[in-house]
Amino acid sequence: MEFYWGVVQSAFQFEMGDPYRRNLDTRSDWWHWVRDPYNIKNELVSGDLPEEGINNYELYEIDHRLAKELGLNAYQLTIEWSRIFPCPTYSVEVEVERDGYGFIKSVKIRKEHLEKLDELANKREVRHYENVLKNLKKLNFTTFVTLNHQTNPIWLHDPIEVRVNIEKARARGWVDERAIVEFSKFAAYVAWKFDKYVDFWATFDEPMVTAELGYLAPYVGWPPGILNPKAAKSVIMHQIIAHARAYDSIKKFSDKPVGVILNIIPAYPLNPRDSKHVKAAENYDLFHNRLFLEAVNKGKLDIDINGEYVKVPHLKRNDWIGNNYYTREVVKYVEPKYKELPLVTFVGVEGYGYSANPNSISPDNNPTSDFGWEVYPKGLYDSTAEAYEYSEMVFITENGIADSKDILRPRYIVDHVKEVKRLRENGINVLGYFHWALTDNYEWAMGFKIRFGLYEVDPITKERIPRRKSVETYKKVVKEGIE
Repeated sequence: MEFYWGVVQSAFQFEMGDPYRRNLDTRSDWWHWVRDPYNIKNELVSGDLPEEGINNYELYEIDHRLAKELGLNAYQLTIEWSRIFPCPTYSVEVEVERDGYGFIKSVKIRKEHLEKLDELANKREVRHYENVLKNLKKLNFTTFVTLNHQTNPIWLHDPIEVRVNIEKARARGWVDERAIVEFSKFAAYVAWKFDKYVDFWATFDEPMVTAELGYLAPYVGWPPGILNPKAAKSVIMHQIIAHARAYDSIKKFSDKPVGVILNIIPAYPLNPRDSKHVKAAENYDLFHNRLFLEAVNKGKLDIDINGEYVKVPHLKRNDWIGNNYYTREVVKYVEPKYKELPLVTFVGVEGYGYSANPNSISPDNNPTSDFGWEVYPKGLYDSTAEAYEYSEMVFITENGIADSKDILRPRYIVDHVKEVKRLRENGINVLGYFHWALTDNYEWAMGFKIRFGLYEVDPITKERIPRRKSVETYKKVVKEGIE
């Protein structure tokens, strides 16, 4: 298999921004979340709005050409659920089978269900994604398509309702297991419609983020912005099951590899000679990384989230693993925080990893990004080696840095690609590297403040302006190859 060099985009973060507001997606949970007055007033979100974005919806041919000029041979994108199905799909009833634990073991989707879903689908959006994928194939890109990159239809998840009263909310997202069934139907429909243009499927991108930031860290601006460990546990379990059932749905209409994209974060103890800190790092790994890895690759589920597993064979559904790596975590021990999540005995140490100060130096003398993320290339090696324990088909599906002045990015690219080479030299056959991102984008709650792009985007004209050092660096790295 050839080595894949690519870039990544997600729908919500890149698509909107046309001057006439013709291509808005007003039916996603994030659309409502970022414009909520409470969130803006309390500075949980930036106040920037996605309709001021980079307009990839109309300008995708330009972006594809820029990627081609970099010498890339792969492109990763999301098909937005809320665009394909802006209104509920509950009326298309399917048969569900359960196992001895009560988990959904199968979702039986037949041709007549797809025909009914086709009646509900937004045909304009179906044609749009078909045109995007056709253009990528015309340019000879290998296509990686993700079905869920943090966003959900508002009819499935209304984060404002959930924040106000999770028990009475009508649309609770992944807290409710009906999301598993609806996602399975979406996966089947998308595979049925687009398979001939797709080379690799991914179910989720960073599913643990949904649980960790949405239900355990209400101060970070992630929907629904509540502290509810019980709900967090439900979200994790339902997404694991949803991955397996979506895998089955896709495989009915596709023989392409189906995987999951995780942000595998290596955790290091603050003091490696302190047994409690070591335990904290171990528990972080079990919670954040291995809950999904064990379930979807081995059929072993940690039902009580305490490090003990039961066999659930119907969850073993995975062909490849994507690793999104940006930085590490350095952790110390804290007493168990939540009875529902016994593994959570850790906290990130300020100054390191994701907990550093922007544009500073970490205690280990590593620079930090505009986002306050520590530059730590070795973590890419460690996290990807962990992924390889579970699958021989592993890709670096995101790697990049928020660096508006383009000071750190060129070195960041080189140093992280060096780790990919070191992995391969040591027998860990990483198959691809995708840079986040080709262009600047809408960075969730942070809006347009955070710039990850190889290309800057003029907010008015939407012109793509190269950050020349980084563009030339990535181009050179790709040309030289991985060997």
